[in-house]
Amino acid sequence: MPMIPTGFLDSRLKGFPPHQSPLAVAEAGLQGWELLRGDLMLPMAVLRESALAHNLRWMADFCRQRGLDLAPHGKTTMSPELWRRQIDSGAWAISLATVFQASVAVRHGVRRVIIPNQVLQWAELDALVGLQDEVPSWWVCFLVDSEAQVAQIDAWARDRQWPGRWPVLLEMGIPGQRTGCRRADEALALARRVHGSPSLRLVGVECYEGALASCDHEKDRAGVRELMDRVEVLARSAVAEALFEVTAADGGALILSAGGSSIFDLVAERLLPDLGVPVRGVLRSGCYITHDHSRYQRYLCCVGERLNLRETLRPALELLACVQSCPEPGLALLTMGKRDVGQDMDQPVPIWQADVGGAPEPAPAHWHIDALNDQHAYLRHDPQAPETERPRVGQVVGVGISHPCTTFDKWRWMPVVDDQYRVTDAITTWF
Repeated sequence: MPMIPTGFLDSRLKGFPPHQSPLAVAEAGLQGWELLRGDLMLPMAVLRESALAHNLRWMADFCRQRGLDLAPHGKTTMSPELWRRQIDSGAWAISLATVFQASVAVRHGVRRVIIPNQVLQWAELDALVGLQDEVPSWWVCFLVDSEAQVAQIDAWARDRQWPGRWPVLLEMGIPGQRTGCRRADEALALARRVHGSPSLRLVGVECYEGALASCDHEKDRAGVRELMDRVEVLARSAVAEALFEVTAADGGALILSAGGSSIFDLVAERLLPDLGVPVRGVLRSGCYITHDHSRYQRYLCCVGERLNLRETLRPALELLACVQSCPEPGLALLTMGKRDVGQDMDQPVPIWQADVGGAPEPAPAHWHIDALNDQHAYLRHDPQAPETERPRVGQVVGVGISHPCTTFDKWRWMPVVDDQYRVTDAITTWF
């Protein structure tokens, strides 16, 4: 299987100048493009280099201070260039949600992958075998949460006469939420079933606590405590019965993994219990690399309060749009819409405005976006405000986002910019 070469940018990609010759991604920062000078068509999603660098350092320090490893959820960005930055900053692995996503990662040189999801389709398992045949040094593990899933995998292995054994993590779930075992007795019975499987090896326990996040400190602590108590009880029971089969290829330690992007500080306190065997605590937070201006900003304010920190993460992902029309008092239309920015959690937020060739100024507090069409955003404002506080046709508006995942998947490339919005680099995405 050939590795995918360094990506190229060309006029097939939204936002790339149609008259520009194709470029290698690494050449984007050499073009002298300045977004506030009007060198690229808007809308354009961009990444702020200073915030990216800060977030990578912050999370690396967070994990190092607690003796934890990081396997950031790469589905957030699906960007090989950002995965490389995360690995270069110390990430132990990259997490991906599907076998397809894992195949993209291995083809871009990622050599350790966690799939925090159930794998059971025969086509998925065939694909994993093909990837390992081509890249023997590649390591992957995935989740199990039912004996029915184990039976499916064993049936596949018998049919294919596959001699190997996949390393797996047993998932402990939350009642009413997504996948994972609900009860302790159910989970321990499954651990025993995996131990007896000819095609699987149990190497750890996994959970996802993100659904518990509420920004209520006591409620969040109680929810995480109950979940992590169940994880620890299962791990202790499985150690006592010698159900884990960890090898050097797995990193030589039992894996305990958790960590969304909202209350990861609370699970971090519980990922290295004394079980009498080596333990590797692995956080999987993914959105930290770009953060956001809304949902995760609120959650990280709570993280900062719990940790007594003045600063946590910084928003790195912005969308730049142009005011294209001011058809009536109190309304301006921006050149961006549902095909450019995610709105699955919150509407985008105007954060700054600038005239072409000018410097950004904070957006007036009365500006807000209340609706999106495919290609338009409805920017509402106070029609009685001073003229200098009202949007003007041709103005550039910088917009913050909520939940970066669903904005990344709308772009095949993004410029990386300095604090003056001069393009210094670029990244690609592979959704």
